[in-house]
Amino acid sequence: MANYQGFKMRVLLFLLPVFALAQDGANYDIIERTLNFLLFFGILLYFIAKPLKQMYLNRITGIANRLESIAVKLRESNNKKDDAIKRVDEAKINAASFVETAKKEAVLLAEKIKKDTKNEILNLEKSFKDQKEFEERKMTKAVVSELLNEIFDDKNLKVDQKELINIILKKVG
Repeated sequence: MANYQGFKMRVLLFLLPVFALAQDGANYDIIERTLNFLLFFGILLYFIAKPLKQMYLNRITGIANRLESIAVKLRESNNKKDDAIKRVDEAKINAASFVETAKKEAVLLAEKIKKDTKNEILNLEKSFKDQKEFEERKMTKAVVSELLNEIFDDKNLKVDQKELINIILKKVG
């Protein structure tokens, strides 16, 4: 309020010499008109100054409130953005970890399958070998049995034991 009073005094001191020098002596009512104008302007300022000042302050306050709410929203959105970036980074780390784990599991699974396949092949080879030996023994028994049947069916043939063994060895071998 003190600035406002000082402003009025400065304007009055500035305008007073202008009016004093502007008189040429013929117009005596210029001083009254000037005083009336200054009085009107003063009354107008007196009644309008407070509402204008209050309106101006309200506008400043409103703008400040809007700026503050925008700043709050900006901080919130920045926080949300930072959180989203953190979650994306964590997801990338987790994804990399999952890929690494999957690769390790794939290697382990491939090794297990390879090992199982080798064992299965060894089992099949052993089974084939056993089956082959069984068939050879079966065949040998059949040949020996057939040979013995032939020998014993023939009554005219007299063979000693050494000759019988030699004949069997020739047939089997």
